[in-house]
Amino acid sequence: MTDNTERNNTDEQPKEDKPSSLMEKIQQLGQTNVPQMAQDSKIHCLTIVGQIEGHLQLPPQNKTTKYEHLIPQIVAIEQNPKIEGVLVILNTVGGDVEAGLAISEMLASLSKPTVSLVLGGGHSIGVPIAVSCDYSFIAETATMTIHPIRLTGLVIGVPQTFEYLDKMQERVVNFVKKHSQISEEEFKDLMFAKGNLTRDIGTNVIGIDAVKSGLIDGVGGVGEAMTKLNELIDLQKEKNEGLVQ
Repeated sequence: MTDNTERNNTDEQPKEDKPSSLMEKIQQLGQTNVPQMAQDSKIHCLTIVGQIEGHLQLPPQNKTTKYEHLIPQIVAIEQNPKIEGVLVILNTVGGDVEAGLAISEMLASLSKPTVSLVLGGGHSIGVPIAVSCDYSFIAETATMTIHPIRLTGLVIGVPQTFEYLDKMQERVVNFVKKHSQISEEEFKDLMFAKGNLTRDIGTNVIGIDAVKSGLIDGVGGVGEAMTKLNELIDLQKEKNEGLVQ
């Protein structure tokens, strides 16, 4: 009698300790259900948030976007015939330069229409990612920090180090110039401006100012970005139909 009671108690204990799926949703997401995208949706949403993680793993408390997670997604998007367009949502402080440029190049080389939307911030290496898409939007209150490239860790104080930095910086400048309406001179003026950032060199560009400089194509939010992406998808279809005929 006692043995059976103990067994029943031990069997029931894990069920009591194990949280229900409803509790898990509340703990992880703050709500019981999340609106799902339509199964037949032709648009894929790619989010780039926090710090872009490159070759070095960042501390676990950092909110990161890992480039090794994004690259397979972008390849899968290119191969999936059901996906006709990509919406890139950016709210990033920047991060690894080479990882950011790799993501930028992959987005720029997609054969499908792409639209980017900067919400909150698209700082540092987030700038090339924002301009890599076919059309870019920035929220009215969002900001973009443009500053020179810097190295962390051990730096050897020799001319070759500064030459390496200069070449890396030119890669970023050339990419931004190629994929936006801003001139190289104006972009460098923003990059090396003094007095705009506390204890740093560079410029913090807000919403409409990013559009006026030619860095971003338009001011808008999710609605405007989706409308533009659908327009680009329709244009792509017309173009493909014309080639087939």
